[in-house]
Amino acid sequence: MTDSGSTLTGFEGKVAVVTGAGRMRSIGREIAVRLAEAGCDLVLTGSGRSPENYPEDERAAGWRDIESVAEEVRGLGRRAMTIVSDIANRDSMAELADAVDSEYGRLDILVNNASTAKGEDRKSVLDVDSDVWAKVIEVNLVGTFYCTKALLPLMIRGKKGGSIINISSIAGRQMQPEVSAYQASKAGVHALTGSLAAEVGEHQIRVNAIAPGIIDTSRMDDLGRDESWNKFIQTRVPLGRAGTGKDVAWLAAFLASDQADWITGQIYTIDGGTIRVH
Repeated sequence: MTDSGSTLTGFEGKVAVVTGAGRMRSIGREIAVRLAEAGCDLVLTGSGRSPENYPEDERAAGWRDIESVAEEVRGLGRRAMTIVSDIANRDSMAELADAVDSEYGRLDILVNNASTAKGEDRKSVLDVDSDVWAKVIEVNLVGTFYCTKALLPLMIRGKKGGSIINISSIAGRQMQPEVSAYQASKAGVHALTGSLAAEVGEHQIRVNAIAPGIIDTSRMDDLGRDESWNKFIQTRVPLGRAGTGKDVAWLAAFLASDQADWITGQIYTIDGGTIRVH
């Protein structure tokens, strides 16, 4: 590290891929914008959501998924490329790697953020459909593996090191009922993070995971924002508020910076204290 001040360094001219970056209120969008502010050019991936599936606030704002995030990035003076892709499909990930190589010829930062939304998997092991359970593992864990495997050679080829950041969840460290698929997928991401860190350290590539707690994104909208939401937060979060995408983005930026160049194989919990009391 060469900077002795408080500003994070090591971003200018670097290329970052952020998967699952298209939602207006999301971790992925905030990470992408934060990295652009720091000096990165971006590759943004999304699932190709249809507008009829957008939350009400996105429709009202004229939101256009990853294209809107790309406009934000370009407004900060950085380049942005958008790609609709499926992280659980090997061919799609190979196409993503080819596109990044063709457009930028390098990769410095990979943020594996894309994951499956809450769905019919939130049932007991006895009641959950086996195919639904397997789909969660396929997207959250296998998809992270496919994306990393496809893009890692580009990072190694550059011989400039790099940072891989896997967005996980405190669920990977908990034992709660009726979330076995989600918890198993995130625990698997933690194990993958550690194993990969041991493998690629010789290339000066660092691999870490972030395990957020309750983050106020559009995926939490089914809980509402009334008194029951406030009670939910007050009983589960010692710091008394839900986290935001920006909270996670600042940690991701640190892990991608020069200031974190001796940190690898770690799982960072960011949850306002939730896991300590639950």
